[in-house]
Amino acid sequence: MKFNIALLAGDGIGPEVINEAVKVSDAIAKKFNHEINWTPALTGACAIDAVGVPYPDETHEICMAADAVLFGAIGHPKYDNDPKATVRPEQGLLLMRKKLGLFANVRPTFTFPSLIDNSPLKRERIEGTDLIFLRELTGGIYFGEKGRKDDGETAYDTCTYTRVEVQRLAKKGFELAMTRSKKLCCVDKANVLETSRLWRETVQAMEKDYPEVTVSYEFVDAVAMRLVQWPNSYDVLITENLFGDILTDEASVISGSMGLMPSASVGEHTSLYEPIHGSYPQATGLNIANPLATVLSAAMMFEDAFGLKEEAEAIRVVVNKSLEQGIVTEDLAAKGAKAYSTSEVGDWLVANL
Repeated sequence: MKFNIALLAGDGIGPEVINEAVKVSDAIAKKFNHEINWTPALTGACAIDAVGVPYPDETHEICMAADAVLFGAIGHPKYDNDPKATVRPEQGLLLMRKKLGLFANVRPTFTFPSLIDNSPLKRERIEGTDLIFLRELTGGIYFGEKGRKDDGETAYDTCTYTRVEVQRLAKKGFELAMTRSKKLCCVDKANVLETSRLWRETVQAMEKDYPEVTVSYEFVDAVAMRLVQWPNSYDVLITENLFGDILTDEASVISGSMGLMPSASVGEHTSLYEPIHGSYPQATGLNIANPLATVLSAAMMFEDAFGLKEEAEAIRVVVNKSLEQGIVTEDLAAKGAKAYSTSEVGDWLVANL
């Protein structure tokens, strides 16, 4: 098979971790007789520096023409530390999601047997955790009306959702639940927010179409608490943009490192695959960033975008093997053990494929 993949390395450690995912993907392509055509494109701070905007039209055209997008990270301290900056790298990510129609962010959280004691939570609380968040990506407070008034002394951000936006995200949640343990949790704040009441009544109306799925409705603050108490009680969770942004980062530490969790953003056009971590500017160029989340995102790409389960499983097997044998970067290295560089981990994965 032949694939055209848009390669958006982005900022900070993005190019470094993307490089290792490309090496592993190329090794998989060689092993299983596929052909990958990679097309690099600019986004984020590097795009602002080059052309003045964080998501150039040329990048969008490359993404639209691709079978999938592999993405690194966005962000740079010079924008984080300037609250008055009118153009920001993160605007590129929001625009990319909107223009590509990437309305559903798929964020799995699972544990690795060899790293279970790396988690800040007790072993008995997290063993068996295997959950997936579906976060709505193109609506809500991030895209609502916002601004300042009263001479800048008052700021406002408006959260808006349509029933259609909720339905399309919930539909994916129900369909995913049907392939797993047939449990779905709708996360909202329906006791306070009108948008949450719309979410809840919309999902309730859809239950009749999926009679085998057991649906629960929980407030976001309760879910935040239960994620650290009994994360293995959840399976598929659906929620709006802001709640999902916060809860998925909370869930990510269950595994022991944000450098391990992959994600996908799917929707109307192509799909995008990326690690859940940020651009980690402090580590830029030091060859110490953990590439495994990006490598596992490539595994998600092979399975979900291309339907190649054997290829995806081969990547997951070799990643687990690297963890078991301690071929890991400094964030996961045991005390007194060697910490491997980003590129050394990638080279080891390729050699063992």
